[in-house]
Amino acid sequence: MTPSTPAQDLATQWKFACRLYPIYFELAREFAIDVQAAPELEAGVETPGKEAVEQANHWLDDMDQRIQVHQLRQFLQTSSMVNPEGVLTLLQHFLAKTPKTDAIRDKVDFLLVQYFSQMAPSGLDDAEVDLAYVAQALEPVLDQVELKAPVWLNALDRVLEAARRCRSLDELLHGGVLEQGRKAKGQAGDLFYMPVALVAFTRFGYLMRRAFFRLMLGDLNIILDGLSELEDKGVQTIDCRRAQFSDKEPIIRLRMICQSWKVMFQAEYSSGSPLRMLVDLRASVEYALGRGKAPEVAAKGTPAEAAHPAAVANPAAPKPVTATKPAPGAAKAAAAVGNTASSMPKPAQMPSALAKPKAQPAAPSEAPEFEVSSTPGWDSDSTSDKKN
Repeated sequence: MTPSTPAQDLATQWKFACRLYPIYFELAREFAIDVQAAPELEAGVETPGKEAVEQANHWLDDMDQRIQVHQLRQFLQTSSMVNPEGVLTLLQHFLAKTPKTDAIRDKVDFLLVQYFSQMAPSGLDDAEVDLAYVAQALEPVLDQVELKAPVWLNALDRVLEAARRCRSLDELLHGGVLEQGRKAKGQAGDLFYMPVALVAFTRFGYLMRRAFFRLMLGDLNIILDGLSELEDKGVQTIDCRRAQFSDKEPIIRLRMICQSWKVMFQAEYSSGSPLRMLVDLRASVEYALGRGKAPEVAAKGTPAEAAHPAAVANPAAPKPVTATKPAPGAAKAAAAVGNTASSMPKPAQMPSALAKPKAQPAAPSEAPEFEVSSTPGWDSDSTSDKKN
């Protein structure tokens, strides 16, 4: 049985529209979506007529078509105006919509994980997140759920186990684990909306977020340790072109960027996202230490001196460090460093250190499968080397 919202009278429809309007209008402003204001919704009319309610519903339907799932994810994970009650309203709105398109499924999937993440207590252990626990948290959305899960949902546990075995972000992003999760969701079809399936996919998404954060922070700590080791050897710059930085990137600058990422990175499950930069930066540091593979630019015939690890500076006669102009992606990362001290938001509301300009949102084809917001109980410095 698919959960849905019962047929609503005009007053209930208007109440929902009034709750959704400020969220949608602010989201449209955030992503430069050209939309006209709805005067009666703007004014908060208490007793609208039938025509006003129909116009409000038409306005919401139009916005549903125009708002992409990746925009909804980014907005809800960086905006302070949407509390759990707002997420619940959005969930009820999308669960009631027909037909259930892939876009609606993806929005429902994200909203369920986001709602559970906001409701979950600090310090929650992964072992405690079983179906019964998640179902209880989702009762405001799904009511009581019969937890007799069909066999096909066991695939989600296999994907989670594969994610736990990953030892790096690169392995998770490109080892086929994420594709297995996407495949399970896509093959579910209409069965995705079974209450027990919604509970299972919520648990899956939440635990994948946590696995993702652990790997991301682990990679950052390895990069920072590697930079410290290079500094101890007297190295001042390294070739980071594969990570969209320069061929002589100052280590001190890389350290500042990584420290900024540790508190500001809004992670995404997508190899085409800024996380690719993090993966490639780790590869650049390991190659500079003589432990990794040569960058692709070296294999394509670039000068050997550019492909080799950075030379050790002469302690007796150090030369000034002059970096070449960084690539656009690196410039965005560096800009985040400069803004950290002056405008640091709360952890749960921190924007991506590499967020795209608001006026140029990513195309739907670039939308990541998941985005990761701050996970309750997760301390970004818990595994950090103190000297970093």
